[in-house]
Amino acid sequence: MSKLENQVAIVTGAGRGIGHAIAIRLACEGAKVACVSRTEANAAKVAEEINASNPGMAKAYAVDVAETNAVAATAKQILAEFERVDILVNNAGLTRDGLSMRMSEEDWDVVIDTNLKGAFNFIQGVMRAMIRQRSGRIINISSVSALAGNAGQANYAASKAGLLGLSKSLARELASRSITVNVVAPGFITTDMTHVLPDTVKTAVLAGIPLGKFGEPEDIAAAVAFLAGPDAKYITGQTLTVDGGMVM
Repeated sequence: MSKLENQVAIVTGAGRGIGHAIAIRLACEGAKVACVSRTEANAAKVAEEINASNPGMAKAYAVDVAETNAVAATAKQILAEFERVDILVNNAGLTRDGLSMRMSEEDWDVVIDTNLKGAFNFIQGVMRAMIRQRSGRIINISSVSALAGNAGQANYAASKAGLLGLSKSLARELASRSITVNVVAPGFITTDMTHVLPDTVKTAVLAGIPLGKFGEPEDIAAAVAFLAGPDAKYITGQTLTVDGGMVM
């Protein structure tokens, strides 16, 4: 029996990169997956990939996680179609890098609204259902930037650090209903976002990673699968850093 058989997972930002790897891994573990992306085409692509080998295991949903009312409607639709939600992975995120002195209000707001408020929006959308079930796993994807800071990423680091406080508070609020809330903090992971960085930047980053290599999206997916599975039932309010030793 697969570890997540008969369970339903929501993965935001599932269209590419880390979110894509998480959606695929949870499906491989037996979960039905609601694949959420801001763009319908990206959501549909990963759902089709899952359904190609496991028909009926995934559905696609397009929504901007920063839009509170739209997320509430999408969560309601997912609950109606799947009848339950056992796992929520808040992975959707974006960057608008720039030095604080020149950062616009728009660049600050869009990062906070997507990365932090977006996670809260989906949590509010499913938490009542999880409370009624008296079970659930909420896993928020943060970043090593939340733990160590990063010049030029004040907005991003603040949003990702906010997820740490949000997760610990919710872990305390929801523990009595057997709902765990944890964080995965990726380090430097090979994705489309990092692929475009200059070689000089990559070399400098590598020098600060004790394991001497960048991580893969599948490394993050493995950590999420562990926290979503039965072996993590007594773990809550924790941050699992997957960074090759970068910020130990």
